Amino acid sequence: MNYDYRAVLSPCIGVCSMGDDGLCEGCLRTTAEIARWSQMNDDERLRLMESVLPVRESSRTGFDTLLRERSALRNVLHPLTSMPTHAGWNHEELADLLPPGAPVEAAVLAGLVPREHGTQVLLTRRTDGLRHHGGQVSFPGGRIEPSDHGAIAAAIRESHEEIALTSMQITPLGFLDPITSISGFRVMPVVAVIDPSYIAKANPDEVADVFEVPLDFLMAPENLRRVEVDYRGRRRAVLEYDWPGQRIWGVTASILFNLRERLAGIA
Repeated sequence: MNYDYRAVLSPCIGVCSMGDDGLCEGCLRTTAEIARWSQMNDDERLRLMESVLPVRESSRTGFDTLLRERSALRNVLHPLTSMPTHAGWNHEELADLLPPGAPVEAAVLAGLVPREHGTQVLLTRRTDGLRHHGGQVSFPGGRIEPSDHGAIAAAIRESHEEIALTSMQITPLGFLDPITSISGFRVMPVVAVIDPSYIAKANPDEVADVFEVPLDFLMAPENLRRVEVDYRGRRRAVLEYDWPGQRIWGVTASILFNLRERLAGIA
């Protein structure tokens, strides 16, 4: 967990449910520590976050250490305790095409799976009949509901509903920049490590296919191209990858582009 300890003196990331080991699945505190948090002084809080919680994280999960890009990602992503609040990085480009009103807040899980042959990106293809982006390749995710404790909780909940991932199979690392979709969503990408032993079970009402693509392929500039499409009488450029049997484009390709730019130190 990428805590920015001194900037925000709380390890809470909005995933607030207790595991079988008596620890919160989001922050790894006990119920007693959570209850006493407001009464702790700063030294006590820092000791818990810097000395106690990292040990618990290491002993509880472990699969995230298999991700070779983990350290680099923690250095370039927005920390879990400081979610970006600005508009989507592409908002101005789409401003004249967006539906009226404030954008709808949404979150997706940009899941990275450590494999022996290299890191893979977990993607889905949405069921054709869905109202928004039916038939398109996407990350698991959706609208942030009032009952969600923020973007991370929403991304994890949606991943469970769509492909049966559990919170114990997900270790969030940080946020990419928010992005605006043409359908009027402000999408917050949550980058996370996925337990490589996961078994996806697609919900047929939402997901037609679950697949993985090598991160190296998606990070290679030569595999990403810009194509022009007509939308409401206007020509606009969108990003697109060609992967056998799948077209990865639009918001999903743009999120992957943002990941590439951050890893390259550009964004």
